[in-house]
Amino acid sequence: MLDFLKSPIAAIQEFFELAWQAVRNIGRKPHYLDDILIQMDSIGVGSIPIVLLTGFFSGAVMALQMGRALAQYGQTGQTGKVVSIILVRELGPVLTSVMVAGRNSSGIASELGSMKVTEQIDAMRALGTDPLKKLVTPRLVATAIMLPCLTVIDDFVGMVGGWVIAKLVYGLPSLQYWTFTWRALEWNDVGQGLLKPFLYAFAVSLVGCYYGLKASGGTQGVGRATTQAVVAASVIIFVLNLFIGKIFVSQSAS
Repeated sequence: MLDFLKSPIAAIQEFFELAWQAVRNIGRKPHYLDDILIQMDSIGVGSIPIVLLTGFFSGAVMALQMGRALAQYGQTGQTGKVVSIILVRELGPVLTSVMVAGRNSSGIASELGSMKVTEQIDAMRALGTDPLKKLVTPRLVATAIMLPCLTVIDDFVGMVGGWVIAKLVYGLPSLQYWTFTWRALEWNDVGQGLLKPFLYAFAVSLVGCYYGLKASGGTQGVGRATTQAVVAASVIIFVLNLFIGKIFVSQSAS
């Protein structure tokens, strides 16, 4: 009667087993530092252009809409405050992680999936190399390091985009905008804005690795794994965002 639940439950169990082994391998030798640096360049540096574009225009759109709403109450000067809080707390981490997931979860899944269907991973095992330690752990470590850094870049560029709109459209003085932007942020906001992408990094990297290692059926299987990785990583990011936000809201209320 409940046979339809066997497959998703087994998949969840396999995913958490993969995640546990990847985290456990961080402290074990060899550490494959060269692979970590390569992945940091691919995942982090390679994602900077898309982060710059999305960050700037998201901040600009936010300032455009919020400035219009605040103008009805004569509070246009609060535009910088609203933009900074929304970016640092919510939009910056989520938007950056979703963009990185779209770019890198799919890339990881396709790369590992191609290795799986061409039996390169089996050959790696035959040579005595642990595929999880060689392929999964470096991607996890690189994503966990670079995603918070990309989020900081996204937040700052978004504030710059908001400043451009506030200056050109609403005539807000630059000093007033940046003063409200800076003073609006508290340590709780900064901590929340950095903790979220660190946790999202596990979804971005491990989901891509999981679907890549589970790929089968040739090129069609690789394409299917790529699509599933992007969708699953994006959904997990939004789910985690709700629970993390609820925790921080509860702490602020208490």
